[in-house]
Amino acid sequence: MAELRTYVFLDSLQPQFASFLATVSQGFLPVAGQASLFIEIAPGMDINRMTDIALKATNVTPGMQIVERTFGMLELHSDSQADVRAAGQAILDELGLKEEDRIKPAVTTSQVIRHLSDYHTQLLNRMRHGNMILPGQTLYVMECAPAGYASIAANEAEKAAEINVLEVRAVGAFGRVYLGGEERDIQVGYEAAEAAINSVTGQMPKKK
Repeated sequence: MAELRTYVFLDSLQPQFASFLATVSQGFLPVAGQASLFIEIAPGMDINRMTDIALKATNVTPGMQIVERTFGMLELHSDSQADVRAAGQAILDELGLKEEDRIKPAVTTSQVIRHLSDYHTQLLNRMRHGNMILPGQTLYVMECAPAGYASIAANEAEKAAEINVLEVRAVGAFGRVYLGGEERDIQVGYEAAEAAINSVTGQMPKKK
């Protein structure tokens, strides 16, 4: 039976996060304001079948399908929240699962680093796919598990504050979010990111 690692609905993609997805997606690119769904399952190969189910069930567009040996991740989006929810329900029905069967995410790292040096910002800017961070600004780094929930953390942080989305990694064993900006804005943004993670209900991960 497949394991539902991530199942998270985003009601409205924020401008920066939507633009960030466009820099890393190999599928059809989302735009700001669209609804989005991130699903991660194990084993990874099963995500191919889930993509087929979703696209045949309703009018949604796939932004990403990433197939790893252990995990498979799918991002779907549409102008219609109802269509995105219907696609997600079709996948759940195929898996024989409910939304509450997903793994409850946990924040494994949460760090605020203030007044960055010039050289530190250079390192960060070389690895980011989103906006840049400038010397003297504040950096926030979050790591969470499962990885897919990094998406809601970044999107909710952007809703709450005037921050810059630097990098979001929503695939793999752990998800990571890098945010930059002024200290007062990062404070509001990271609180919203953590609150978003903590608000997701689900099952405790099985011990290996």
